[in-house]
Amino acid sequence: MTKFIPLILPLILIFHISAFGQYPVDKYKNKTAFYKDTVAYLPQKPVMAQWVKVSDTVRVETYFQYMDSVVAIYDSLKTIGIDEHTIVHCNRWLIDTLSQTDYYIKKAKDSFVYDQKKMIVFRTGDSLLIPGKKEVDSLKKVFSGLRIDINIPEYKLRIFSKDSVLFEFLVRVGQNRKRYLAMSKRITNLRTQKGSGAIVAHHKQPTYYNPVTMKRYRQTRRDDGKLTSLPQIPWLETAINGVKNGQMIHPTTNPETLGKAYSNGCIGTGESDAWVIYYYAPIGTPVTIRYDLLIKDKNNKAIELEDIYYNP
Repeated sequence: MTKFIPLILPLILIFHISAFGQYPVDKYKNKTAFYKDTVAYLPQKPVMAQWVKVSDTVRVETYFQYMDSVVAIYDSLKTIGIDEHTIVHCNRWLIDTLSQTDYYIKKAKDSFVYDQKKMIVFRTGDSLLIPGKKEVDSLKKVFSGLRIDINIPEYKLRIFSKDSVLFEFLVRVGQNRKRYLAMSKRITNLRTQKGSGAIVAHHKQPTYYNPVTMKRYRQTRRDDGKLTSLPQIPWLETAINGVKNGQMIHPTTNPETLGKAYSNGCIGTGESDAWVIYYYAPIGTPVTIRYDLLIKDKNNKAIELEDIYYNP
């Protein structure tokens, strides 16, 4: 399995925000347009919500510290359960902004990015909507209906809202073999393990180690052969069948491996997809990992998938 050790950063107490009034949410519906227009979360009736203005540039490397500072200020005033996820779902352009930091999206636009952590998330003067109690209650209700479904031989991760599929992503899964890992100090089955559980932790600043050698690395070789710094994208820790076995849901810097049994057991995603998954998987989100060979396509036609693990 892939191992990491989260970095512990000192709390930053300098907040680059300032309130500048209260306005009806629907008046600014263009700023709260939902990512890919999937589901309308906020109440349909106009509600009053507080906006704040960002007074300094915030880059990916300081983004989580900034969001923590916003939560600390506004939740302490309202004590209504405001957190990073509720704020972002009231400012859904943020998900798209973060998704656009994907190395390969930038490359497709003829832009080489060595260090994605230096990319800008907020610019001076940007506006951020702080949800009120109605928005938070509405979002929490929606979050309670979210779940993640992964079908190993299909190489697919789906996010459901109750019975509706919101997103479908191509992923990579664990290899069909056993290997000695210095991380576990034993020969380990690299197959992704099936079962049911939940997201139990978010690791926002992962430290990268090679599980075979336990050597730490800070750079990555991309599919195009270029060497870049590693991105700072959250990893999602799962507990499956009541066990934290190191099966993470995290981005890969080599999307050519998606749709393959390639990892050391983790579920690998594209970089832009990882941001979306993170914001649709609050702590406690149910996760099902299955091994179903018989599925139906979009036309309801039966399909039998390749048995990549040979009857696990």
